[in-house]
Amino acid sequence: MNAPRVFVDGIVFPEGLCWHQGELWFSDFGLRRVFSVDPAGRKTERAYIPGQPSGIGFRPDGTPLVISMLDHLLINLGGDSPTIEADLSSHCVGPANDMIVDSAGRTYFGAFGYDPGYEGAEALAPSTLSMVSPDGEVTEVADGLLFPNGMALSEDGGTLVVAETFGNRLTAFTVAEDGTLSSRRVFADLGERAPDGICMDAAGAIWAGCPFSEDFVHVAEGGEVLASVPVPGRWGVATALGGEDGKTLYCAAAKTNLEEFHRGHSVGEILAVPVETPGQG
Repeated sequence: MNAPRVFVDGIVFPEGLCWHQGELWFSDFGLRRVFSVDPAGRKTERAYIPGQPSGIGFRPDGTPLVISMLDHLLINLGGDSPTIEADLSSHCVGPANDMIVDSAGRTYFGAFGYDPGYEGAEALAPSTLSMVSPDGEVTEVADGLLFPNGMALSEDGGTLVVAETFGNRLTAFTVAEDGTLSSRRVFADLGERAPDGICMDAAGAIWAGCPFSEDFVHVAEGGEVLASVPVPGRWGVATALGGEDGKTLYCAAAKTNLEEFHRGHSVGEILAVPVETPGQG
């Protein structure tokens, strides 16, 4: 692997990386803002989210959506100012977290599964994945997940993969025409690695940010590790594939630890590294 270069700095804790229409979008927990960045590294502030932004996704018509973590809301960024798309509170234990939007405009999201008060992972309980329909109806679609985090969809939309951070695995589901999930299975057991934000490449393999092992790992279905990008002294947080040819891996990294993270203390950056297999589409 080539050494990563710094693409964005001067941020606190980047999350929710998404490549969309020639720009990289991301949330910053600490600044409570959503940004997009062009290929030259120029940032545009897209929204201030006082409830702390996390996962980002785009409807088929290009409308951007973002999770507001602490007040359990799905926020629409498509107008002149942010508007509430759906109230997620009845389906959240602890903060709402990452999300993905499918080709039908359905949003899938997870929650921590505990309230970080701070007892941390000792207070962890199994959590759920829920789906928001385009008209705002919220339905639980999977349970028993250990801190569901980043998600990825196969190019045909038939498989959803979710990172179970405290399960140390990537878990796959079959997606039905109505968006419901079935046939739960282990996509990859990551051993000591705890996956956070993920993306899927055109070959169906996953790039996962792994905070506590301080790296980004490329893993095939079944668990074969294809490559890794170490980031010593920093958490590997989230990934996205983009760039003009889809062969740039963007990696959100943060210098922090669990105690400091829950206090909002972090120094973040987004790295860029060329890879051989492009993103989907």
